[in-house]
Amino acid sequence: MLVKTYIILPLVISAFERDAAIMSAQLRTPAPYVEVLRKAGNTAAADLRDVRAEMRSRGLKVYEQNRLDSGVEAKFLCRGYHERMLLLYDVITVQAAIHMRSYLGLDISEYKSHEEQYRLNSGRQASTFRPEIAHKRQGLTSPPKHK
Repeated sequence: MLVKTYIILPLVISAFERDAAIMSAQLRTPAPYVEVLRKAGNTAAADLRDVRAEMRSRGLKVYEQNRLDSGVEAKFLCRGYHERMLLLYDVITVQAAIHMRSYLGLDISEYKSHEEQYRLNSGRQASTFRPEIAHKRQGLTSPPKHK
């Protein structure tokens, strides 16, 4: 999940920056809209810093990213093992949209958490970098309890 988030968050941040530039040029009173987008981009950037710190603490390092016709390929090192992840553009688009809605303060409760989505039954919480924020984003009031 950390590597996936590490790939998606920079795309979300650049989308907010691009949209803010477009709104600045096209709207008569862009200031309130641009302020919302900049605030969302700053929050995403702070989360990206947290993800990077968590990756360092867990021994994860993304050493190569390639854009392919089908998606983004990331090669990473996890505790001495070389791994590869391919995120298809369809997945990136949906995940980025969920992240963007969350950063803009919109309701994302209709979207499944990654535990529901992948039917994970581990004893760990949904997010490894900032659980309290991840649970708020998922519309939960407290961390999930596992049996």
